[in-house]
Amino acid sequence: MAWKTLDDMDLSGKVVLTRVDINVPVKDGKVTDATRIERIKPTIDDILAKGGKPVLLAHFGRPKGEVVPEMSLGLIKDAVAEVLGVPVKFATDCIGGPAKEAVAALGEGEVLLLENTRFHKGETDNDGQFAASLAALGDVYVNDAFSAAHRAHGSTEGVAKLLPSCAGRLMQAELSALESALSTPERPVVAVVGGAKVSTKLDLLGNLVRKVDYLVIGGGMANTFLAAEGVDVGKSLCEHDLAETAREITKKAGEAGCEIVLPVDVVVAREFKANAENETVPVTECPADAMILDAGPKSVEKIAEILEGAKTLIWNGPLGAFEIEPFDMATNAAAQKAAELSKAGKLVSVAGGGDTVAALNKAGAADDFTYISTAGGAFLEWMEGKELPGVVALG
Repeated sequence: MAWKTLDDMDLSGKVVLTRVDINVPVKDGKVTDATRIERIKPTIDDILAKGGKPVLLAHFGRPKGEVVPEMSLGLIKDAVAEVLGVPVKFATDCIGGPAKEAVAALGEGEVLLLENTRFHKGETDNDGQFAASLAALGDVYVNDAFSAAHRAHGSTEGVAKLLPSCAGRLMQAELSALESALSTPERPVVAVVGGAKVSTKLDLLGNLVRKVDYLVIGGGMANTFLAAEGVDVGKSLCEHDLAETAREITKKAGEAGCEIVLPVDVVVAREFKANAENETVPVTECPADAMILDAGPKSVEKIAEILEGAKTLIWNGPLGAFEIEPFDMATNAAAQKAAELSKAGKLVSVAGGGDTVAALNKAGAADDFTYISTAGGAFLEWMEGKELPGVVALG
């Protein structure tokens, strides 16, 4: 779909309401990871360079429509100023008198941070009056919070319908990366999907088998597919009640010309702990008293071979119990292979989801992937083929 960007907007002298995701972790009053703030900097820099006055709309935690002092965005104002490198003012409310006065007093080259939008019930209810109160503060609306775009909230969808709107640089990068990976990809396309349970990713798998050429399934999810094929997975994490669902997905994949790739060998252990005694066996020979905790080296070779011939990769979820050694081997090796091909310009690789980012960082592969989404739920819903209200509102 087409959406406007900052390049399409005249921002000179305009108050620019900018929806951002700065829901950062805070411990003992200090921001422990400023990544989300760093990611909005290009958008704020561009708004300021175009003569606009950025007014930041954001949520922080889940106050559920109540004023919760420990969820005040005032707590992170200084961290935001430090990252952006410009003066950041703060308003004690996101609508009404305090917000209007702060906007009126905002000088050139300054940024205004409004209080937590979720202190108002109208935010999550997407209340028309609340959205209108936000819109009354500005001239232009910029959404730079793809991570919140799957929610139809006042500050993500409601206000977008009331002002000239566009995507910020982070939103633009995210949408462009996902479009190139799933909507108009260069083929062959490979998807790596891992994690504990098939049940949490049914929509995702159903959508991907129609879009990709190879679907590599790992983690506990692979055990469910193996069991559905009659393989004894011992004491492994497995959703035996979803065997029929797994067979249906496999059938759909066959009809769509998508090859499902499951482990051919596995690393098994009797206990789930770091450096537990383990062995590598063919996938059909998992001992009855053992559990599968990782894909084996032959499986990794097969994945590497598929990646060598691929042009596009979408990655969501680990291939094994990546949190504990040595059951991170398959995830690390496959991620490093994808990173190496991406760095050489042979592969467009897009990855996202909480465990995924952690796994790729642990493998030392994240920096060489083409794009890593930190969006979590919105990334998954996009991959499931769902429309995202915050994106649709920009169209």
